[in-house]
Amino acid sequence: MIDGIKNFFNQMIAPAASSPEAASQHALHVATAALLLEMMRMDNSVTAAETATVAGALQTRFGLTAQEVDTLLALAAEEARQATDYFQFTSLINKNFSREQKIQVVEYLWQVAFADGHLDAHEQHFMRKIADLLYISHADYVAAKQRARQQV
Repeated sequence: MIDGIKNFFNQMIAPAASSPEAASQHALHVATAALLLEMMRMDNSVTAAETATVAGALQTRFGLTAQEVDTLLALAAEEARQATDYFQFTSLINKNFSREQKIQVVEYLWQVAFADGHLDAHEQHFMRKIADLLYISHADYVAAKQRARQQV
C-alpha cells in the first residue's frame, strides 16, 4: 500500500509540485476520495451514476486527469478498507481545508448520495456523522444538501 502511494505521488503529484506541501495534498486527495467512496458504498449498491459523480467531483476539486482519478480511487479504496474509522480522513480535511472547502466536500458527498435517485437511511446517517466530524453547522449541512439535490 505504501509503495502504491509513493508511486502515485512520484508519477502524478511530484512533477507538478515538488514541495513539502505536495505530500500533504496527496494525503488530502486520498482522504477526500475515501470519503466519497464510502458514501458510494453506503447503500450496498454502486451505480455507474455514483461512480461518475465521484470521478467528476475529484476532477473538479483537485484538477486531476481521468487516469489520475482512477489511480487515486484505487488507493483510496485500499485505505478505506484498512481504516478502522473515518477520523483519519476527516482530521486531514479539517487541518487542510477552509470552512468553505469542507462544505464543498459535504456537497460532493450529497451529490454522490443523490446520484442513484434514492436517498438511503444509511447514506443520511453517514452524512450526519461526517458533517459532525468536519464541524459543519446544521445550516451549512442543509444548504449543501439543497444545492446537491438541485444539481440532480
